[in-house]
Amino acid sequence: MQTSTLKPVFRLSSFSKDILRTIAATSNVSDIKTDANLKSWKEIPGPPSLPLIGILHHFLPGGELQNFEIPGVVQRLFDKYGPLIKFEGMLRTRDIIVLGDPETSAYVLRSENWLPIRPGFFSLEHYRKEYKNGKGQNSRATGLITDHGEVWKDFRSTVNPVMLQPRNIKLYSSVLDEVAQDMIKRMKADRDEKNMIRNNFNVEMNLWALESIATVALGCRLNCLDHSLAEDSPAKQLIQCIHDFFIMADKLDFKPGLWRYISTPTYRKAMKLYERQENLTKYFVKKGVEQLKLNANQKSNNEKGVLEKLLEINEEYAYIMASDMLFAGVDTAANTMTATLYLLATHQDKQDKLREEILSKSIKRPYLKACIKEAMRMMPVVSGSIRTATKDYNLMGYKIPKGMDIVCSHREMSLMEKHYLRAQEYIPERWTAEKDDPLYYGNTNPLTFAPFGFGARSCIGRRIAELEIETFLTRVIENFKVEWFGPPPKLVQTSLIHIKGPFNFIFKDAK
Repeated sequence: MQTSTLKPVFRLSSFSKDILRTIAATSNVSDIKTDANLKSWKEIPGPPSLPLIGILHHFLPGGELQNFEIPGVVQRLFDKYGPLIKFEGMLRTRDIIVLGDPETSAYVLRSENWLPIRPGFFSLEHYRKEYKNGKGQNSRATGLITDHGEVWKDFRSTVNPVMLQPRNIKLYSSVLDEVAQDMIKRMKADRDEKNMIRNNFNVEMNLWALESIATVALGCRLNCLDHSLAEDSPAKQLIQCIHDFFIMADKLDFKPGLWRYISTPTYRKAMKLYERQENLTKYFVKKGVEQLKLNANQKSNNEKGVLEKLLEINEEYAYIMASDMLFAGVDTAANTMTATLYLLATHQDKQDKLREEILSKSIKRPYLKACIKEAMRMMPVVSGSIRTATKDYNLMGYKIPKGMDIVCSHREMSLMEKHYLRAQEYIPERWTAEKDDPLYYGNTNPLTFAPFGFGARSCIGRRIAELEIETFLTRVIENFKVEWFGPPPKLVQTSLIHIKGPFNFIFKDAK
């Protein structure tokens, strides 16, 4: 009776939060104020800039950006300068505005959701659009990662039905479960007398991720989990190549360098690396096409992979999409899985609760999803979203001109106590809590946390990635009691946030 009486109050409270968010957003951001009332973006606080070299000196020993690859540096900058930070460009890198405020971030992301420009991998875009053109390899479309405007829109609208419709994604449940069960067998066989995985755990997770995404993308198995797989096999070469790519892209795209002026040794090394990665993905796509020819007319539409379905629509897009799935879906899924296992291993009560849900054989598994979502909040693979402003903005009283790059720092915002209660703690229950619970995730702006990006340029492989991870995590927790010893793993931020070993996991048989 008491609960029923209070429900209208909670609903009113929830409604009031939405009103307050709207007020907060409109007080922080607007695009209708007169310029006379606004400060220049150059007055935004941030690391001081010097003539010619910009903020280059801050990356040198003793500078506040010296250890920028270690997550936590941006949070210290927010603590020092506030929720709006300016990074002036250097050596032809672009000026960047970094946001640590959810309402302001939401305003920008929602305003830039019609043909949004998402910069980021400048060196990859250069490779695909300029370097290859110089070799006579011209192509109108280069992929969702590097295309913008109408070319991107046409590509995205073509592949969306195949990649995002839930009924299409559910068709891959059984094949992904086959991969998961094969990986469990491999893990059991590879344990030593202490129940630790003998092989490099990071490589193992990448092999699982590559086999999983290839099964969906190409519609066939690559046999990455075969114990006879050689160290110099194309699969292991591709895994290493993808890992090296994100490190190299970080050096070229987000740090000072002369490659935009002259052909530097790092630039030449990068172009060779990108070419090698592209050739390896083409090798697997070609292998997939050959497999399709062998199995022609033997599969129903339900059993077809992404490549086969897209080949029936647009052959050029099919090859590009399949290649990009192999490129973008390996490191990301592997690191998310490792993060989730680490957090469950160090929170045995959460792991026991998850195992209980899994063993109940319930079709709906909200706690499974919550465990993964909470891991992505605390240890995300991607630190934020970026947009190029297509118009002038007023952000917190500063005029941000059209053409400026704006970064929304979801990782830092997600770990702030003012947005999530007990933000530094792993609490999957916040994603299943009732609205009247102080832990309820909806107490903060929904765009505080955005592991797959937002809107039209959100991750197109989101549903596939979620299904992969949910399927494998189910099998791991069903079969193993996962433990961890020693200090926490280190996180290293390049273009992605990688988890660095040693990986002190123990996989005991679940009772």
